[in-house]
Amino acid sequence: MENKLLLLILVLAFVLRFWRAWEIPPALNWDEVSIGYNAYSILKTGRDEWGKFLPLHFRAFGEYKLPVQIYASIPGIWLLGLNEIGIRITPVIFGTLTIFLTYFLALEIFKDKKTALLSAFLLAVSPWHIQLTRASFESASAMGLMVGCLLFFLKGLKKESWFFLSAILGGLSIYTYNAERVFTPLFLAGLVFIFRRRLLSSKRKKIILLAGVIFALFILCLLPSIFASEAQSRYQLVSFISDPGFVLRINEARGNLDLPSPLPRLVHNKITHFMVIFGGNFFAHFSPSFLFFKGVGHHQHHVQGIGELYLIELPFLLLGIWFLFKKQKEEIRRLFGLWIVLAAVPVSMTFDSIPHALRNLVVLPSYQLLAASGFISFLTVVKKKRKIFLSLISFSVIAFAFQFICYLNLYYQKYPINYSRDWQYGYKQVLKYVAENQNGYDRVIITRHYGEPHIFTLFWLGYSPAKYQAVDNLIRYQSYDWVWVNQFDKYLFPDLGDAGSRVGDFKNKFTDQGKTLIVGKPDDFNNEDIVLKKVDFLNGQEAFQISEF
Repeated sequence: MENKLLLLILVLAFVLRFWRAWEIPPALNWDEVSIGYNAYSILKTGRDEWGKFLPLHFRAFGEYKLPVQIYASIPGIWLLGLNEIGIRITPVIFGTLTIFLTYFLALEIFKDKKTALLSAFLLAVSPWHIQLTRASFESASAMGLMVGCLLFFLKGLKKESWFFLSAILGGLSIYTYNAERVFTPLFLAGLVFIFRRRLLSSKRKKIILLAGVIFALFILCLLPSIFASEAQSRYQLVSFISDPGFVLRINEARGNLDLPSPLPRLVHNKITHFMVIFGGNFFAHFSPSFLFFKGVGHHQHHVQGIGELYLIELPFLLLGIWFLFKKQKEEIRRLFGLWIVLAAVPVSMTFDSIPHALRNLVVLPSYQLLAASGFISFLTVVKKKRKIFLSLISFSVIAFAFQFICYLNLYYQKYPINYSRDWQYGYKQVLKYVAENQNGYDRVIITRHYGEPHIFTLFWLGYSPAKYQAVDNLIRYQSYDWVWVNQFDKYLFPDLGDAGSRVGDFKNKFTDQGKTLIVGKPDDFNNEDIVLKKVDFLNGQEAFQISEF
């Protein structure tokens, strides 16, 4: 019976992630397109868009993407093509497999099939997890690898050969998402400490040591990039310490403090300022607003209008924590404490979009396991009180069904209409028109107002990677730790709002130099400009106009 229920949960999980994934989210964002085109480039040439052979770090926009998501996307693109479903089939499968692994992780921890089934179900229907496994987010894949890493670590305590798989999955996670570079080594080190007595009493210490060496090799291969431009670029983009305002705020605080020297310097310095910001960021990820009521404001990362978890999960999560301390062994209590605390550490060192659903995603299975444990444990306590038992079941089912239906309505009906702009909607429609008509033009100009038009052009035109790597008029430069492409082949990507780069300027520049197709936002054009096509966001607001001269 349990196997049939697990199969039904996995089918439900797959359907919730796969159904209409080619149109919801409403477009591929620039990270998905970058992942997809680099995977396509590796498939076709063995090199990324920069011409690097089988790289471990993909420079992409200058932020250096990690390799696992890109290489894992190759089979989907090979089978299904360079399109939405070719990109998103990988996270859909990763997400479904994570739920499968979560079942066995819960079974390993709680030794109860009901708790394991409910844990898998809660993750299968989680708004947090569904949102980040219907699009190609590296964080969701890294979370799945970490669930597998923990599962096989716990199984390794009984049969040491499982440690090899744990080490490999943990090693892969640090090549999947940047936050795991901090979380995974600390988490595994904490697990070794928590279970040290059982590890030391093992009769097959050589196997454990060899598994440790395997994980260490993953770390060693990572070290050169940590001190090179790859890690530094990403660090500069997200760390609040690298924010220029960090030092300015310290100096301002010192100036506002009416105390004799050197007290202002002792009160306000980099250490105290770091602790204040880090502490605020850390605790923001445990706020009820984030978890149960509003979620995050980043429109790509959250459906809006509900919390990251269902409100009905709150009482059972609290019960799960209570039963954790009352019933579970100290090792299991420490495991959950380590997991929940460490998950918030990497994200607390960043300054943008706090709290952050993507960077904190690795904590999600722990909440689902604890909520499932709380619900099943409480049912066990009240099962002899039939009225209370039936009332609890009825209330939980009705409350969950109501919240789940509301979520589905928000996600499938309102979300794509309200937030298509946040997903860079319109590039596909524009570039379809370009593909059909570009042979009649000597050049194509596409505004970069909505961000990264060159990668959308490469992707939606299916531009030959070999040809792109060899193009002789590529204009590409780096500014503020970000890479911009101004031109390749006959495609130009200016900001049409800049002085000297307006539509009229290009008309003057290319007078008597053939025909030009130009794509901009509506206010880039004058009344006398010919409008060949308009592309609207899904809410009806005009996004692009296509003209010519």
